[in-house]
Amino acid sequence: MKFVIQRVSHASVTVDSKITGQIEKGFLVLIGVTHDDTKETADKMIKKMLGLRIFEDENGKTNLSLSDVDGALLLISQFTLYADCKKGHRPSFTNAGAPDMANELYEYIIDECQKAGKHVEKGIFGADMKVELLNDGPFTIVLDSNEL
Repeated sequence: MKFVIQRVSHASVTVDSKITGQIEKGFLVLIGVTHDDTKETADKMIKKMLGLRIFEDENGKTNLSLSDVDGALLLISQFTLYADCKKGHRPSFTNAGAPDMANELYEYIIDECQKAGKHVEKGIFGADMKVELLNDGPFTIVLDSNEL
């Protein structure tokens, strides 16, 4: 599982000219799922993400978590995080999880973040989404479950 976490001042996602999710300060998270990911994998990733201290404190140090700044989450499914570009110029997506399984884990992540008391907005799984954001920093972290 991969999370690309961007610290944002604001972000939104639009599907068919309608905003489906919009946040102010918080994390825009692109979520990629591969074949062997499980709910246990998701739990590990969620715990790490929610604990990240990447917001600045009063001294300008990145020392505050999402909870400390009352930040929100905008969660977007993105199978292209598992693109394989080793051969040729056209990426292969065979490493991406099957749609039914990936959607189930995506929805699980949304539910678990809400259970943790976070304000969660989201995209629509499998839709053609337009994502807008103001990356604060810029500050971007890539979490890979194989590296945790």
